[in-house]
Amino acid sequence: MFHGNVSLEIAEGLKTLRKRIEAAKIPPSKLDETLNIATWNIREFGKKRRTQAAIHYIAEILGQFDLIGVVELRDNLSDLQRVLPILGPYWDVVYSDAVRDQGGNYERICYLFDTRAVVFNGLAAEPSPPRSKRGSEYLTDQSWWRSPYLASFKSGNFDFLAFTTHVRWGDTEAARLKEIESLAAWIGAKSKEKTAEDKDIIVMGDFNIPTRDSPMLKALLECGLKIPTALAKDEFGSNLARDKRYDQMLHFTQFTESFTNAGGVLDFYAGDHRPLFPADTYPDMDKDAFTYQLSDHLPLWMQINTDIDGQVLDALIQRKRQG
Repeated sequence: MFHGNVSLEIAEGLKTLRKRIEAAKIPPSKLDETLNIATWNIREFGKKRRTQAAIHYIAEILGQFDLIGVVELRDNLSDLQRVLPILGPYWDVVYSDAVRDQGGNYERICYLFDTRAVVFNGLAAEPSPPRSKRGSEYLTDQSWWRSPYLASFKSGNFDFLAFTTHVRWGDTEAARLKEIESLAAWIGAKSKEKTAEDKDIIVMGDFNIPTRDSPMLKALLECGLKIPTALAKDEFGSNLARDKRYDQMLHFTQFTESFTNAGGVLDFYAGDHRPLFPADTYPDMDKDAFTYQLSDHLPLWMQINTDIDGQVLDALIQRKRQG
């Protein structure tokens, strides 16, 4: 991390933040063995210029992981460009275009990744809802307010697809459920494609699912997605109050042992924003204003195994014996 010659106030804030990060007990990743992946909704990132302190705090949080699917990156990329130099020269980014209407909220999705641990594998695309032929035209039956973003990556011997989305809040839960069902159908069909780039798919983002027993989560699981073991044990939420699980990480995988490691939520808020933004410098910084400096969502993360040589050989032997 390249924080440079920061002010005393930011340095003290970073020390506090690091203690909160330590409480999350995120294990270090190991080159060609494990990978730390996160999803984080950074509230309206780029809509309004953030303070220098917030930029350093965001970089410090992002730097705990190897690959992050970021939701709510706005059309203005200037704050993202302020974060990248702090992360350092090994970091790279790939991002979608903004959806330029109120439904899309002028948002992008991006993947930030440390190229020492994971590399971009060539595919980057915005999936579209399925179309059906009506007369001479091919039209969609369901609207996705914000385009998901799909990208391929490789870490060690593990190739995978990352699918990140931000589902509408909308006027009704019924409309949100319908969108999630459509997304689930698309993801399920992708996993069954004979020519799919990879069968290992990590699905993440802000699905605006309020509870673990919601029919919205059931719709995702019914398409074949699974909650990684580490996160299935995790009952707390990813909002600041930690009572809602709006954010999700799920997977299709050929090698189930890859997804049995650590996982959880990084709580940078810890019930009090003032140690990060002292009242004498930020007198108007209430909790709501704080969410526009860092976020109203906490990063959800998991660690996966990428050293899968043994599992690949086992699968090959099984196919040969069956053939």
